Amino acid sequence: MAAVRTLVVRCSDWPIVAAGHDRSEAVAVVHANRVLATSPAARAAGVARRQRRREAQSHCPALVVLDHDPARDARAFEPIVAALDAITPRVEITVPGQVAFPTRGPSRFFGGDDALVERILGLVPVPCRVGVADGPFAAALAARTGEPCRVVAPGATPAFLAELPLAALEQPDLVDVLTRLGIRTLGALAALPAPDVLARFGIAGQRAWRLAGGLDEHPPATAPPPPDLTVSAELDPPADTVAPAAFVARGLAEELHRRLWARGSACTRVVIGAETDHGERLERVWRAEGALTAAAMADRLRWQLDGWIGGPARHRPTAGISRLWLAPDEVVPAGGRQLGFWGTDVATGDRAARAVARVRGLLGDGAVAIPEWRGSRDPATAIALVDVEAVDLTADRAGAHRDRVAGPWPGRLPTPSPARVHVPPVPAEVVDEQGRRVQVSGRGALSAAPHRLSVDGGTWREVAAWAGPWLLDERWWDAARHRRRARLQLLAADGQGRVVTIEAGAWAVEATYD
Repeated sequence: MAAVRTLVVRCSDWPIVAAGHDRSEAVAVVHANRVLATSPAARAAGVARRQRRREAQSHCPALVVLDHDPARDARAFEPIVAALDAITPRVEITVPGQVAFPTRGPSRFFGGDDALVERILGLVPVPCRVGVADGPFAAALAARTGEPCRVVAPGATPAFLAELPLAALEQPDLVDVLTRLGIRTLGALAALPAPDVLARFGIAGQRAWRLAGGLDEHPPATAPPPPDLTVSAELDPPADTVAPAAFVARGLAEELHRRLWARGSACTRVVIGAETDHGERLERVWRAEGALTAAAMADRLRWQLDGWIGGPARHRPTAGISRLWLAPDEVVPAGGRQLGFWGTDVATGDRAARAVARVRGLLGDGAVAIPEWRGSRDPATAIALVDVEAVDLTADRAGAHRDRVAGPWPGRLPTPSPARVHVPPVPAEVVDEQGRRVQVSGRGALSAAPHRLSVDGGTWREVAAWAGPWLLDERWWDAARHRRRARLQLLAADGQGRVVTIEAGAWAVEATYD
């Protein structure tokens, strides 16, 4: 069956724009120590997606690094989606910054694909690219070209895709294997026999083969979802802010997930709606690459309400939210409950996500964070607290594994790491036997052995043992942010271990061992 004719609107570098930065600045959005999005200026300096943070900063020392914040991106994107409501009410949000919809009705109404594209370019208030092709995958690739718009003629999608590199599939592991087998373009992959691709590469290979040939990712589900899967809730009193509505949304998402699980199904596309006391309605269609979890559906509802309630005055509701609903629009068979080789349950991540969702419902948004490893020399920046809404707890994350972010980091502390990190560092004094302040030379030599330590003007303590110094010379290429320090480990006579640093002649306690 041929793919559905689709139009994709893609706002270039949306995470950068949503954060309020100009695309002429060198900016990168980073998640789990990897670059997710870059501005044109950053790309010109050699910064690319999937690079490690440190590698990106080595290419561009002046790079502005932003944390990944999908809630911010979705809130800022709501006015863009609202502008497209004049074209069709069934705009499908794939990710904040990109939407898609079938062109059959709108194209006929406005006089063809070219006229429809011109209409959209006039409606969207920010720079964007528009692509039209057979199927959302090809339309998204057409929207990524350097032109403001690209309309692939009906039936010409396989030829358009044939010359594109395999990297367009965004499946690095599969692309690596295929490349080593001599298959380097989508056309070469589409020319392979489908049964052989399925036998060799499984479901992932079959999906890639269909996309490369201009077909839908999977055969479309023609049967409508059962109406009893729709869940809704009345809010009494109506909610004037997002927090109470988000609390109710989590309960709805849990209920929908429970009903789907009981049927052995999963939802890949969901309609999320809200209605106010004055009868104003906002309904959006959200799609995910895989099955939408309960947490993912609840997050999307909250993002949608954030963008509506906190959006421009002309789109903002005039009364409180009185009703919410979730309606699955595309239901597929669930993947089942997968056990690991040693009996571990992959569903553990789902249970953790549900538990976190309950805590967020009780404490409010932004109240729950999880630790992630970051490559660094400093104990204060080696681990960062990340808002849980920016993390998929059901997926394997690089930031959850210390060995994945390990680097050379000359000058970092040896293990074990200190238990308490002082932010900011606590002032201290380190003196020798004659009571003179200990200094460290440019070559890392101590003026004398540390003999006594005083923390924040307190009692002097004898130093029983010490190690170091470790020199830290950071960002020597940037005069504004250059730092030169030396670090020592001191063990006081009372058994308390500390990490002390000297910078510009002043000592401070950076961390404490318990």
